[in-house]
Amino acid sequence: MPQSILIVEDEPSIAEVVGLYLGRAGFEVRTAVDGLAALDEVERAEPDLIILDLMLPGADGYEVTRRVRARSDTPIIMLTARKSEVDRIAGLEMGADDYVVKPFSAQELVSRVRAVLRRSGSPAAHAGSSEERLEYGDLVIDPISRRVTVAGSERSLTAREFDLLVTLARRPQAVFNRDKLLELVWGSADYIDPSTVTVHVRRVRTKIEADPSHPRHITTVWGVGYRFQP
Repeated sequence: MPQSILIVEDEPSIAEVVGLYLGRAGFEVRTAVDGLAALDEVERAEPDLIILDLMLPGADGYEVTRRVRARSDTPIIMLTARKSEVDRIAGLEMGADDYVVKPFSAQELVSRVRAVLRRSGSPAAHAGSSEERLEYGDLVIDPISRRVTVAGSERSLTAREFDLLVTLARRPQAVFNRDKLLELVWGSADYIDPSTVTVHVRRVRTKIEADPSHPRHITTVWGVGYRFQP
């Protein structure tokens, strides 16, 4: 069956063009014109990916992202006229997988959709499901159940956050740059902002570190990347 894409866009001309290109690429396309309708459609049909405008009536793109992330890891590509780094980081912090700025090439957007679906479909750390659990002091990571506990308290990580943590924790003391982590965790460095790694590292730290501003386990090697300290 074709993968389904939900386009959430209140400008009919943009929704029509994007839908046309995605349909030609073999995707099943659904549309919603506001945030509340988008949430209803996600609940009803569970799309494989969401293309989401930020400036929407009813509930804006940030609110839609927050509510989708509370229930699933459905990939989200934000589509917006906001192009500042602050806005991009805010979108990624909320849980977006990619961020496309208007005006944009519809063909490039299709390529990004394919790349995000490819990454979400085969995250590298899933291959570690047969490994024994990893224990580093109070931190316990179980690749089989995909659970993380700190001092016996379970921590809720998204699929991508878990994959990032496992990738780092499997090789203590090894230093990974952002491009390598994009390749190992996201499957490719194509069509994705390297700041995505920075944002995900920050989110993992808030969930597993006693003091995220002075992390014990996931440390920064300035000018290079990140290292896991056992």
